[in-house]
Amino acid sequence: MLLRASHCLLCLDQEQSAGSSVSMPEPDRIIRLKTVLSRTGLSRSTIYRKINEGTFPAQIRISVNGAGWHESDINRWIADPVSWRPKREFDGVR
Repeated sequence: MLLRASHCLLCLDQEQSAGSSVSMPEPDRIIRLKTVLSRTGLSRSTIYRKINEGTFPAQIRISVNGAGWHESDINRWIADPVSWRPKREFDGVR
């Protein structure tokens, strides 16, 4: 009987682990200017002025004639625009 009870517990553990999927982080999408404008409510000139001031995420080059923003950077800015600062490579290390 003891063997059977432990076997049932093992089955229960296996069923629970099989049913619960490990959530993978979603990849960081690249969004274009039109999307940034609609999400932030800022004008194009204000966005570029803030980029020059260092108070808005900078664009990344996605092709010869195209650029976009990391969606996570824009989401961080939307969450707290006043104290937003660019992430530095070594921020987590210190």
